[in-house]
Amino acid sequence: MVWTASLNNPAHGPITDRPVASVILFEYPFNERIRAYLRLEYLFDRLFFFAGEGEPHHHQIAVSTLFDILDATERADVKTSVLQDLERQRMALVALRDHPGVAQDALEAMLGDMERTVSALAGQGRAGQPLRENEWLISLRGRLAVPGGATQVDMPSYHAWQHKSEADRAADLQAWIAPLRPLYDAVAMALRLLRESGRRTDIVAEQGGYQQMLAGKLFQLLRVWVDPARGVFPEISANKYMIWIRFSSQDGDAKPQQVAKDIEFQMSLCSA
Repeated sequence: MVWTASLNNPAHGPITDRPVASVILFEYPFNERIRAYLRLEYLFDRLFFFAGEGEPHHHQIAVSTLFDILDATERADVKTSVLQDLERQRMALVALRDHPGVAQDALEAMLGDMERTVSALAGQGRAGQPLRENEWLISLRGRLAVPGGATQVDMPSYHAWQHKSEADRAADLQAWIAPLRPLYDAVAMALRLLRESGRRTDIVAEQGGYQQMLAGKLFQLLRVWVDPARGVFPEISANKYMIWIRFSSQDGDAKPQQVAKDIEFQMSLCSA
C-alpha cells in the first residue's frame, strides 16, 4: 500500500468548509503513473520549502531532495506520461466549448494555461538535463549517495558552499530548480484537474471498515478525508473492481491496531 497524506493544503484545492487544518487528507493512486506524480509532488513540496533563504542545514535537505527528484525522473518517463495526460484533458475541455452552463471565460483561461504549461515542458529535453551535465553537482550527487560522504573531509567545495551567504545559496538553488519547474507545473496541473474531477461524499465505516464495488469502472485516484480528533488513519487497497478501507490507530511504539468502531469520513473517486 502506498498513500500520501497532507493537512488541508491550498495546493490541493478547497477540501472542506471546516476550519483550515481540521481534517487530514489521504490519497491512494490506482496506477503507477499517478503514484509517480504524487511522489514528485511530495518531493517538490519539500524542495520548495527548504530552498528558500535559511540556514545551511535547510539547504542541505534541499540539495538532497533535488537529487531525489532526478532519481525519480530517471526511473520513469514522467515527462511523456504527463504530456499525454494533459493532452487528453485538453481535448475533454475543448469539447465543452459553447456548451450551455459552462463559463467560457474560465474555460478559455484554463486552456491557455494548459497550452503554456505543455509548451514549456515539451520544448525542453529530458527533465533536469542541465543538472545532469553540471560536473560539480554530479560529483556532489555521488558523494551524497554515501552515508556521511559529503563531509568537509570528502568534499571541501560543498563545505565551502554551505558557508556562502544565505542569499547566494538560495540563488544557486533557484538556478538549479529552474530546469525542473516545467515538469513541476505540468504534474501540478495534471493532479489538480484529476482531483477536481471527483465529488466528495460523506461515508460511515461500520466497525472501522468500508467496502465499495466499482463494477470495473476505471478510476485513477482515491481521496479520503479524516478528522484527526478520531486518532485513526486509513489502510487502503483498491483496484478496478473494489475499494477496501480499514481504519487503524497507532500509539507510541505499538503496532497499528484496527479499530472496531464506526468512523465517519469523506471520500472522493477521481478519474480525469
